[in-house]
Amino acid sequence: MSEEKPEWYKFQEEIKEHFLSIGADAETNVTMQGVRTSHDIDVVVKTKFLGDELLWLVEAKCWNSKITKDKVLTFHSIVEQIGADSGFIISKKGFQKGAYEAANNTCIRLKTFEELKIDTSDYVEDKILKSYRDRIARIDDRYWAHKKAIRIEYGLRHEVPSMNWLFVGQELLTTAEYALLEASAKNYPIDLTMHMTERKGKLVVNSFQQLINWLNLNLNHFDEKLLVAEWAMSKDGKYNPDNVLTPIGEMTSGRRTALIMQEAEKIKKITRSN
Repeated sequence: MSEEKPEWYKFQEEIKEHFLSIGADAETNVTMQGVRTSHDIDVVVKTKFLGDELLWLVEAKCWNSKITKDKVLTFHSIVEQIGADSGFIISKKGFQKGAYEAANNTCIRLKTFEELKIDTSDYVEDKILKSYRDRIARIDDRYWAHKKAIRIEYGLRHEVPSMNWLFVGQELLTTAEYALLEASAKNYPIDLTMHMTERKGKLVVNSFQQLINWLNLNLNHFDEKLLVAEWAMSKDGKYNPDNVLTPIGEMTSGRRTALIMQEAEKIKKITRSN
């Protein structure tokens, strides 16, 4: 019969499993060398953000009392000696006022386990949303690289005038950008209604995962439409794009329109509430 694990052991294992669940590398009970001596660390987390390797050290305090200022100062010294990017003290019962004061303006983060899960979840979601924003920017560049007549001829937008909005690249780009803005502000549910009929997924998403599914369906479809259209343009000798890349982080036309849509929606909500 296996022996029941102590609470402190289960606490740090839960913390490790949480970091693993969000895509980081995590290991418990690690001995690390500092400037003067070695230190035993409860949880060591390694992750990557924007291409940089990050090292986080975690102290798991499964105590029935609040963490004191002295514990924060001691851990801060260890984090600096090892050269980690950040240190987390995760407490079961919270922290004394002096502990918060000691951690202020340092690389030490004081969290309960529930706070850690919420904050790191937001961190990962922000990274994922940024990756989709960058992907949309590249699709936006490819779409607008072709003249309007070419986009109409090869099925990337509707004819003018026309009530037959089968596929409209501009509308899809704007709707995707609007969805990212609303997701960043956690304004769920998000209305993704479009005039065009060739669309994928739900008209309304109620969660982050539903939004990711919607983005994958529609952006993959858009990618395919562009590839087929560009292959046909090349075959017909009409492939002559204006290949100008929007710098990463710079405003796209779709994002500008999405910002206007978001402001209009805010005004509608205020008007309804009055």
